[in-house]
Amino acid sequence: IETENAQPTEAETAVWNQVSAVLEEAHGILAELQSYNGAGQEIREAIQNPGDLALQEKAWNAVCPLVAKLKRFYEFSLRLENALRSLLEALTSPPYAPMQHLEREQALAKQFAEILHFTLSFDELKMTNPAIQNDFSYYRRTISRNRLNNQQLEAENEVNNEMANRMSLFYAEATPMLKTLSNATTKFVSENKTLPIEDTTDCLSTMACVCRVMLETPEYRCRFTNTDTMLFCMRVMVGVIILYDHVHPVGAFAKTSKIDMKGCIKVLKEQPSNSVEGLLNALRYTTRHLNDDSTSKQIRALLQ
Repeated sequence: IETENAQPTEAETAVWNQVSAVLEEAHGILAELQSYNGAGQEIREAIQNPGDLALQEKAWNAVCPLVAKLKRFYEFSLRLENALRSLLEALTSPPYAPMQHLEREQALAKQFAEILHFTLSFDELKMTNPAIQNDFSYYRRTISRNRLNNQQLEAENEVNNEMANRMSLFYAEATPMLKTLSNATTKFVSENKTLPIEDTTDCLSTMACVCRVMLETPEYRCRFTNTDTMLFCMRVMVGVIILYDHVHPVGAFAKTSKIDMKGCIKVLKEQPSNSVEGLLNALRYTTRHLNDDSTSKQIRALLQ
């Protein structure tokens, strides 16, 4: 599969355009998350000096634009979910088998990979940034405190209560974007009763296999001109494993799984730990079946 320069065919163009718009926005979202420093300092000062109104206001003014960002990230996750749905529909539609789809629709397969790459990149950054949840809970506490005192804050209309509840659930996840996509894939499978579940899981296991082989095989590896391509492959591989584990009745870790989990984990463990720790954590915490009895002790030990 040629992942680098795949172009869409006419039939794919509508889906490709929809996903393309979402992926274009994804770069900006990652850049914003990367530079998200939080309002920890201002919040600490406000909490330590509850009587100092100037400090309360300073903290509030620091937090509001950050919450607007968090709302943007959350709303983007909903658009990402729709994009994933369109791709799943295109890549599993009859009469072709999953491998034929991935070969015929390489441009869409590449977009699917790019969505997973974004998702794991986003979640790695989020996992290592405690400020996000601190800022948001401070924002919510301040709003509810002011409700009690009947002070309406002008920024409230930015995020109403229902939206705030949904955002809280989203950011409470260890890997919020991946969770969104896992749920979307599960929903896609349960809503498409006529589509054999294997069509979706085979599409995912095939992608996992392609990534693993590219990472394991020296001839391919020497073609990776930079570490970005390696990371891309690793993130996509972990992403499809997690989706597979959510959708497949017995999951990715069972003996009957079509994904060689031992091989996949070994490939990850050969990389420098700072570049794969986030991915191994995703396998530890965002999969469904890792702790099932059917998972071999060997695989569990590899993820200890």
